[in-house]
Amino acid sequence: MLTKTSFQGKLTKTENLFIPFLVAGDPSPELTTQFALRLQEEGADVLELGVPYSDPLADGPTIQRAAQRALKSGMSLRKAIELVPKLRESGLEIPVVIFTYYNPVLQIGHDEFFQLLEQNGVEGLLIPDLPFEESMEIRSQAEEKGIEFISLVAPNSDQRIKQIAEHAKGFLYCVSSLGVTGERKEMSAEALSFIEKVREHSQVPVAVGFGISTNDHVQLVRNHADGVIIGSKIIRLIEAELENIQEGRMDEALEHFTQEIRELVQ
Repeated sequence: MLTKTSFQGKLTKTENLFIPFLVAGDPSPELTTQFALRLQEEGADVLELGVPYSDPLADGPTIQRAAQRALKSGMSLRKAIELVPKLRESGLEIPVVIFTYYNPVLQIGHDEFFQLLEQNGVEGLLIPDLPFEESMEIRSQAEEKGIEFISLVAPNSDQRIKQIAEHAKGFLYCVSSLGVTGERKEMSAEALSFIEKVREHSQVPVAVGFGISTNDHVQLVRNHADGVIIGSKIIRLIEAELENIQEGRMDEALEHFTQEIRELVQ
């Protein structure tokens, strides 16, 4: 009998998943904890915890601003990983996936990196700028430690969808532009056929993320995939509360944030 990983043990369902993304330390480590707990209360199934990086390739301006705020608060790869036990102590029960670019991992070295992940009880790992073909060594180290290595699949991966999907662990992050503009309430035919092709080959839940910012987008994705990943929109909701936070109105900030999340994902 195959042993369940800690990620699989903590994931309580495999469809209709809500996977939020936070940048660790934005605007402070303590507030990351508060926002994570509110997201869990509103039904988050997995938390993607982003490591701030000064030179992000795949991030838009919103996540870049969050990374700058987090770096100013002293956040680093090591500190982001060490935040996980603090999240647990505060009551976070859902699996945590560390989302980091590859360069910070190279700087501390694979062995020390995986030791840190293991010591701090991290359940999953996602490295967006590590191509599938170059990920075998890190995948096998993750497997040895019982950590799910999350794969990304994009429309330009067409020839490799089957290969990427068959190796996927935890959940498969499907990067898909929804083709939703203005009041249009349907997904583009290309996006739909891409998601369907991915689901055909995947043994793990397929979660879609990229520019999902309204409840309409969330409902669309739920109709065609197993989960929705929301990043920039959540960071913009945090940004909207920065003034309240700076002026000490923490309860008000958290209440506003929670209400907005509820309306987004209900």
